[in-house]
Amino acid sequence: MGLRMDDDGRFMRKALALAERGRGTTSPNPMVGALVVDAEGVIVGRGAHLAAGGPHAEVVALTDAGPRARGATLYCTLEPCSHTGRTGPCAPLVAQAGIRRAVIAMDDPNPLVNGRGLSHLRERGIEVVVGVERDAAERQNVAFLTGIVERRPHVTLKVALSLDGYVAASPGARTPLTGAVANRRVQRQRAEVDAIAVGSGTILADDPLLTARGAYRSRPLARVIFDRRLRTPASARVLSTLDAGPVIIVCSDRARTAAAGQAAALTAAGARLLVPARDGLMSACRALYDEGVTSLVIEGGAALHRAALNSDIVDAMHVYITPRRIGFDGVRWLDAGHFSWDMLLEGRAEWLGDDVLVAARLKKAGRYVHGNR
Repeated sequence: MGLRMDDDGRFMRKALALAERGRGTTSPNPMVGALVVDAEGVIVGRGAHLAAGGPHAEVVALTDAGPRARGATLYCTLEPCSHTGRTGPCAPLVAQAGIRRAVIAMDDPNPLVNGRGLSHLRERGIEVVVGVERDAAERQNVAFLTGIVERRPHVTLKVALSLDGYVAASPGARTPLTGAVANRRVQRQRAEVDAIAVGSGTILADDPLLTARGAYRSRPLARVIFDRRLRTPASARVLSTLDAGPVIIVCSDRARTAAAGQAAALTAAGARLLVPARDGLMSACRALYDEGVTSLVIEGGAALHRAALNSDIVDAMHVYITPRRIGFDGVRWLDAGHFSWDMLLEGRAEWLGDDVLVAARLKKAGRYVHGNR
């Protein structure tokens, strides 16, 4: 029957599914999937980018296809690169393989690429189609895109709320709310992102380990503590888990100088002190991006959540709503001035045991999201 242009969406969705094999392992690189399909519509090559420094999806797919790539169509979820980084450029390999037509989900905004890969293919007589399943491709790589465009991590704010809207039974009280199924989802998220973050108040109240438990993670997990005043004790349990990944304490230069002994004790315990160039969470997030953090989940507490929303760094929200009620003596999460449900776009709700997860992105002008470039 042969390959038809109306098959493009179907094959691109298969390429997007291949790209998912790299979730949690490719950072700071994007997830990318590729297919090589011959003129009869038969898939002759498959590939996915699985780790930074490893072969790119196009290379894997072309190698899988071998000589069958000549005259075939390449489906790729991201523009083939045209520069030498940890690996060589992919666009020349696509052309040399004899690909006749390249269908690309989205162009790569990385200044080192930014259309050069597409131009390389077109200049060598390859028919190039861009934009098939673009929205899905952008959603898949929103962390990579946020980093490239905004020079900071993609930030997800995560909170567990009682049915009556509280986060704790009283100030400073450790108050577990979510059940086993929701807790497994939280650990799976920890296994996928570059870093999780809490405020110093959470460290003092809960003394958490902040590790990914019950979910496989193939690379270190950075734990970030926003602690402008350096209140974190050197005995904090998280500092006993350095084998799981670095502990980064974001503090002010004033605190590091005024509390030199505390700074030295934390450093001796294995923490890395990070002093942003300027005050504020935006500067802190950009400093974290420079440290290689492209995706960050802010887990608590309420004061840090308020500051994050005020600083315009939050891209998405995960709100776990539990059936438990706390009562009027509890600690409220946010007031109406900081959050309302109409701030969210593309929300979805999912039952996780007795709890409900509401996941959505924030409605923010200027943020790199699909359909808003």
